[in-house]
Amino acid sequence: QVQFVESGGALVQPGGSLKLSCVASKNISSIYQMGWYRQAPGKQFKELVAHIYGANAPSYEAFVKGRFTMSRDNTKNMIFLQMKDLEPEDTAVYYCNSIPYNPWGQGTRVTVSS
Repeated sequence: QVQFVESGGALVQPGGSLKLSCVASKNISSIYQMGWYRQAPGKQFKELVAHIYGANAPSYEAFVKGRFTMSRDNTKNMIFLQMKDLEPEDTAVYYCNSIPYNPWGQGTRVTVSS
């Protein structure tokens, strides 16, 4: 199993930016597909935000496309999510995980509010 630790979440004003990081406990170069997910307050399930297959360009859900950028650094066993033009609707706990899933980490909380 691989464990993930997310960081970088914060309180930010609408229109602001944040960069989230996720470090894996093992080498992720053999993990073909990685994703960022989020769980909004009061929502029962996590939703996919972005995912990346190997060295291919990342894919994004429509509600973040053009605002979020996902990247991975296999040499550091890390993936990143650069977020800009944040909206209150982006408020959530953000998680990274492989596909298929490994155990979920604690996530990192992003709050977008004035």
